Amino acid sequence: MNNDFKDIIDKIPQPLKEGDTAEGKIIGVGRSSIFLDLSPFGTGIVYGREFISVKDNVKKLKKGEKLRAKVVSPDNEDGFIELSLREAAEQSAWKEIEKIKNNDVPVKVKIIGANRGGLLTKLFNIPAFIPSSQLNPENYPKIKNPDSSKILRELQKLVGKELEVKVLDFYPKTGKLILSEKEGASQLTERILKNYRVGDIVEGEVTALMDFGAFVKFWKKPKKKNEEMEGLIHISEIDWQIVTDPSQILKVGQKLKAKIIDIDKGKVYLSLKALKENPWRKIEGKYKRGDIIKGEVKRIRPYGAFIEVEPGIYGLCHISEFGSSEKIKEELEEGKNYKFKITSFLPQENKMTLSLAK
Repeated sequence: MNNDFKDIIDKIPQPLKEGDTAEGKIIGVGRSSIFLDLSPFGTGIVYGREFISVKDNVKKLKKGEKLRAKVVSPDNEDGFIELSLREAAEQSAWKEIEKIKNNDVPVKVKIIGANRGGLLTKLFNIPAFIPSSQLNPENYPKIKNPDSSKILRELQKLVGKELEVKVLDFYPKTGKLILSEKEGASQLTERILKNYRVGDIVEGEVTALMDFGAFVKFWKKPKKKNEEMEGLIHISEIDWQIVTDPSQILKVGQKLKAKIIDIDKGKVYLSLKALKENPWRKIEGKYKRGDIIKGEVKRIRPYGAFIEVEPGIYGLCHISEFGSSEKIKEELEEGKNYKFKITSFLPQENKMTLSLAK
């Protein structure tokens, strides 16, 4: 077979099969079904239980919009490609959430649960969380001696109530949606913020823990009434060591000192590791490009592996060194030690890149 003909064959799309994800344009929306043009494969249909499960989320869909759906059956009895649109419904919901966030629009939500860190609710059927630090003063649990069980009991009193909130942060890829009852940068907030500068050392108290970091209520000494602020310590700013779970290091109610590293649009970002000695300063002359070193694989991510060279010192072995995420997992295993070659070393930027030594 000549190469030109082989190239043509290779470019012919393979038929869709059950479980595949397909994208198509809406060509019809009815009371109980949605039709998608899945050219060149044919016409897709969402109906029956699949339509009922998402009908409240797809009311605003229009002809011409693109949607992604999973193939339930590549060829049903009517000749259509049967689809599930639940993922498309989520996609539509995230788009609405993004609009609300971008336009700073308040919405009302009903509280359906509580835990020690805050309140549970849903927005467009997407599970959402309101950290207790993001509640208005009248709803914030006021307990003189912080106790997680008492805080939880106070928060549970809000279950069943409606609160007006704004979208604080959202992460469609991980399904995380964080809401805030607090108003945007009000005049009061702006006035309080004038007392703080990037670089200030503040005292604070952990009010909520999330998988991406910790919310902290903080203040300057001497502590003044009505001049407390809320800030976020991102998981990457907790310690020079890689932190995978903030709750292993920090606890709700814990008192601490932190450094303000950024103030942006009324939000304050804090750091604990900025108050600790930077381990990279100790190794500026210790390593150089081309050195062969031994390191432990700490975390494997889609873009590469983090290798611990020394306590607090991590090098990145990029995915390009392996070719694929499957290959990197074949070559490396978390918790094991391997030999690596330093391909770049920039201690002033806290950066080191590595390749697996063969």
